[in-house]
Amino acid sequence: MEEKLKHIEKLSFFKSLKSEQLDIIINISNVVKYPKGSILYYENDFFNKIFFLVSGLLKVYKIDKFENEIFLYHIYENTLISELTTLESDTVHCFSNSEFMEESVVLEVDFIELKKQFLSKNILNNEFINEILLKTQQLHCVVNRELVFDATAKVAFMLSNDLEIFNSLKRQEVSFMLHIQPETLSRVLKKLKRSNTIEINQSCISILDKEALKSIYKGVEI
Repeated sequence: MEEKLKHIEKLSFFKSLKSEQLDIIINISNVVKYPKGSILYYENDFFNKIFFLVSGLLKVYKIDKFENEIFLYHIYENTLISELTTLESDTVHCFSNSEFMEESVVLEVDFIELKKQFLSKNILNNEFINEILLKTQQLHCVVNRELVFDATAKVAFMLSNDLEIFNSLKRQEVSFMLHIQPETLSRVLKKLKRSNTIEINQSCISILDKEALKSIYKGVEI
């Protein structure tokens, strides 16, 4: 019980709850540890529980008709994982696939009981609204990356928002995620280095000019 409470308290989603309310969350939830490479859910799965990432890293992706993986976004710790589109239904529909990029801890909460014990009493409603808005923002970023950004903007956006992930992956993996050729990624990085926007030290990238990097994907070329 104490260990579960520690995990729950790591989630800002529940920070407004009182002690007796946290006890309810403890009783309607489970903590599950997942190894790197395991799958949390597949597209079109349904659950009567919602998931929170307590610690670790999750990759969200879809599969196209040619069986190619289309990367969408990463989910970081202290975040609601579930893709909620309504609070009316008792089940949660999964619109994509998710894979753990490292060993992770997930809090699973009974969705029906959560609605009964909290949402019906107007408790945690604002937290849900904020999480849904964050999901919407993530999808806007996906649309920009896939339909608006050119190769330079894609790289600049990832460096600005996912530098740690960028440096942890092989260049080929990065190019695969961004749907650009490895040669194109190499050219873009050299271009950014020449303009003193980034520095490359033994394949590890550091940002020298954050504003210049942001200006690229915001529509102003360097």
